[in-house]
Amino acid sequence: MLDLTRLRVLAAVAEHGSVTAAAKALHYAQPSVSHHLARLEAETGAVLLRRVGRGVRLTEAGTLLAQRAQEIIGRVAAAEAVLAEHVGLRAGTVRLAAFPSALSTLIPAAAARMRTAHPALRLELTEAEPPEALAQLRAGEVDAAVIFRHRPEQGSGDRADGADLRLTPLGEDRLHLVGPAAKRWPARLDAHTDADWIAGCERCRAHLLWLCAEAGFTPRIRFTTDDYVAVQALVVAGLGMTVLPELALRAHRDPGVRTRPLGGSARELLLARYGRPPDAPGVDAVADALLASTAAPSNAAPAPRAAGRTSSSAR
Repeated sequence: MLDLTRLRVLAAVAEHGSVTAAAKALHYAQPSVSHHLARLEAETGAVLLRRVGRGVRLTEAGTLLAQRAQEIIGRVAAAEAVLAEHVGLRAGTVRLAAFPSALSTLIPAAAARMRTAHPALRLELTEAEPPEALAQLRAGEVDAAVIFRHRPEQGSGDRADGADLRLTPLGEDRLHLVGPAAKRWPARLDAHTDADWIAGCERCRAHLLWLCAEAGFTPRIRFTTDDYVAVQALVVAGLGMTVLPELALRAHRDPGVRTRPLGGSARELLLARYGRPPDAPGVDAVADALLASTAAPSNAAPAPRAAGRTSSSAR
């Protein structure tokens, strides 16, 4: 059986790039780190590191094991947290990752419900796009993640599958065609084949390309930014059209834009959890609050907000 301490040492070498840096991060003596690595190689029968000059480099086997080690360490930490909560050693804490527009729309409502129903439960929030959120979930760095998946999925680059994940639908986030309010324009993608376009993050850009391909053209993308405040400002300035999800427009809507829903085009909102049930009581509480919040009626047309609001990213 692999020793958890030795796996932790290998993961530290992979993260920090050298035996010396790993020893410093772990507060170990350097000979102790070298000893653990040598024992790990003996136990696995694999060469995990090679000397390169005065330093070391992970082999292919070492890289593979280091990746698994980080996941194992994260899952052990998560298990310890669940057990501590179960036996009442400390107040429960739930770590939730979510993409930016969910953090400014869905999550506050769910957090308010949780505070009312479970005042002793602590909620820790992390901003992360779906790929990063799922990586954190698998590594045990968060307990749950709110993600989105484009529908149709073609061209989105979404990879939220895997037998290790459980996905609970939270609803859908409709996509809108966005243009300047100062002039009239058709509410169809294929009516804008000659327009300039503004694209978002890599996954949203890929989905925009797919949507336009389905409409029979390739968009002329002139600007790319994952800041939905900047996207709308560029639209108002007449620099292009764009497609934005409804949550982004609820989080911030520039009064100078006009929006039209794209029929049949939406992204799916999901709560991702790792492994098999049962979950920790705190994770169940978060799931209940999110489901209740997304089921509650909301304004279909987002109210305009002041253009001075800032945001670090778009979706």
